Amino acid sequence: MDNKRKIINDPVFGFISIPDEFIFEIINHPYVQRLNRIRQLGLAFYVYPGAVHSRFQHSLGAMHLMSEAINQLRANGHPVSDEEKTGAMACIMMHDIGHGPFSHVLEHTLVSGIKHEEISLLLMNRMNQEMDGKLDSAIAIFEDKYPKRFLHQLVSGQLDVDRLDYLRRDSFFTGVTEGNIGSARIIKMLNLKADKLVIEAKGIYSIENFLMARRLMYWQVYLHKTAVAAENMLINTLRRAKYLASQGVELNVTSALRYFLYNRIDKPVFENNPAALDFFIELDDNDVWCALKDWVNHSDKVLSVLSRGLLNRNLFKIEISSTPVSQDIIKEKEAMYAQIYGLSSDEASYLLISDSITTDMYREEDDSIAILYKDGTIKDISEASDMLNIQLLSKKIVKYYLCFLRDSK
Repeated sequence: MDNKRKIINDPVFGFISIPDEFIFEIINHPYVQRLNRIRQLGLAFYVYPGAVHSRFQHSLGAMHLMSEAINQLRANGHPVSDEEKTGAMACIMMHDIGHGPFSHVLEHTLVSGIKHEEISLLLMNRMNQEMDGKLDSAIAIFEDKYPKRFLHQLVSGQLDVDRLDYLRRDSFFTGVTEGNIGSARIIKMLNLKADKLVIEAKGIYSIENFLMARRLMYWQVYLHKTAVAAENMLINTLRRAKYLASQGVELNVTSALRYFLYNRIDKPVFENNPAALDFFIELDDNDVWCALKDWVNHSDKVLSVLSRGLLNRNLFKIEISSTPVSQDIIKEKEAMYAQIYGLSSDEASYLLISDSITTDMYREEDDSIAILYKDGTIKDISEASDMLNIQLLSKKIVKYYLCFLRDSK
């Protein structure tokens, strides 16, 4: 970053300008800088070695696209004040600060009953107190309480700048070119109708490409079977560590990770105990990697085997089917692991995991993508498009899987 000129050279969008000292202050805030230490795609680097970009990079890109989107709406004659633009840019810059290490792994292991968006809001409110209420507009936009509701749509909606950035950025760093959407073209086609975002009709093909690219990126990157297997392996590793902590077993970890392993942390704790947020903002990917390196030599066989597998890429094998996995198969594998490693049935259960993955790329009832025609009429993209795959995108797809340790020590 060039501090004097307030310019950042981004590999995806080129030079990104920081408009003022207020946004610069947010970028430099410890809560936001923490995102430098959290990878955007978690464990996807096991499949795509280039996928090591951070959530901080993504947030910067989304902030840049927010600025571009608002400039386009202004050019189309829609009034957006400088204060509103700054609030929207601040909002999207902070939207991911509630993410824990390795994307959604934290929500399945170390905390319960609270989503990362809720943690983001708690941290925003804390920042707002520090900044004497300067984030009021940004928080209102985040919560969809601001009068101009299209600003929230730009933060969280079918065509939000969050998606416009992560699809292009993740495509860039993974090398999966099918995800390289025309974000500039989509933004150029943005307009408003009755306080809602619409896309001008001449941009319909860019939207079709966007929806198809999103579907391809989900199956090729976000839900790639090896990435799913690795994430489930990490989930079971942390579940085992948390169980051992509950039994009083000593684990060599950082103070931040210790707090979440040795205590039950849920939504009421986050809301009522400041220590939960204090430790959360100290927690990042590095805490987990350091723990895994130490746990390789732990006396607990399960923790040791799983940690070594993650460090050396000896990942869970995964089998995917269209029907739920039979309990007989699960019990059979548990018995095999118990015999091979000298484990109890409960211990062996950590060496496999069965669940399902679900996608429904486009739901018209949630937040439709509206196409605006020259005569002022509006159609949903599913009706306006002549591409048959648009209809398929609304179909809910469920796949069942079994992840399990490869049959060797």
